[in-house]
Amino acid sequence: MLIGVPRETKDNENRVGLTPHGVAALRGHGHDVVVERGAGSGCGFADADYAAAGATLGDAAQAWDGELVIKVKEPLEPEYSRLRGQIVFAYFHLAGAPLQLTEALLASRTTAIAYETVEDARGGLPLLAPMSAVAGAMAPLVGAYYLAKFNGGRGTLLARLLGTAHGKVVIVGDGVVGRHACDAASGLGAAVVVLGLSPLRAKEFERPGTQVRYLESTAETLTRELTDADVLIGGVLRRGARAPHVVSEEMVKRMPPGSVIVDVSIDQGGCVETSRPTSHSHPVFVLHGVTHYCVTNMPGAYPRTSTLALTEATLPYALVLADRGIGAVAEDDGLAKGVNTHAGRITYRAVADALGLTALYTDLRLATNA
Repeated sequence: MLIGVPRETKDNENRVGLTPHGVAALRGHGHDVVVERGAGSGCGFADADYAAAGATLGDAAQAWDGELVIKVKEPLEPEYSRLRGQIVFAYFHLAGAPLQLTEALLASRTTAIAYETVEDARGGLPLLAPMSAVAGAMAPLVGAYYLAKFNGGRGTLLARLLGTAHGKVVIVGDGVVGRHACDAASGLGAAVVVLGLSPLRAKEFERPGTQVRYLESTAETLTRELTDADVLIGGVLRRGARAPHVVSEEMVKRMPPGSVIVDVSIDQGGCVETSRPTSHSHPVFVLHGVTHYCVTNMPGAYPRTSTLALTEATLPYALVLADRGIGAVAEDDGLAKGVNTHAGRITYRAVADALGLTALYTDLRLATNA
């Protein structure tokens, strides 16, 4: 099979879909790989590294000509014309993306396999987890930066100074984002409140030597805890669907002036009512006196770490897809759950419902036999 690795075009997206090690692994299975020139330069992989691994270097058109295209982020509008029915393996987040992307995938009969909905044997999300971990770990650092007075923040330092904790971080969601955000915020020395739906998980967060509290997430609890919060981190996930607005605009209005919101859920529409997508070039906006950071590709800020973690997770699946094509999904139910569009139909129900396109939903087994 011919595999293409295009250069990412999203704002300040310096990750790449495949490392030279990944290229070598695919070549070892007898596949040809075309990498767009400069695709890995943003994360420290030179064209010469790819050539040495056995890749052919080409332009964007040649990379997109692959039967299997491996990316990081969803195709942007200038790339829609390059969709021609191939398999594209990437983060799509279709429920939170412009409707035009799904329309382009359907019109071109492209098979979109979304990293974020692939499941493992235990029902986990193995390809979403590494980037959720990166985003969660960096969220308190982003919040700390925008708390600085010169950034319009309230001037609170997230730190433990001479034995006293300074700053309060509220985390909504107790998944991968929440766990990594909690570790990072607690490590800085801040007091941390984690809001989740499983009180039995409190012991996973409330460890000795930390100032972490785990509370059941309710509207009343959120309202109370946000009134003196320095940073709010949103990490709510509904698989394939739009994130629910668990933090209302009224709650945001009650937050202290100069506080910061980092909405990691923004890829799926955001879990804070006042959030809207931002970019690394223009990462924040202020509403109701609160700084909102809602960058849709947060891990792109640390592309080296992110690319290495991503390829480690995706490569086994990429090898199976390269070896067996779309037939691979018949043998792996977890991989099949990653297929969001195929043969002109939406094959992931939560995506269809979120976009109001339920009539275009078809069970994947029916779509692959069409």
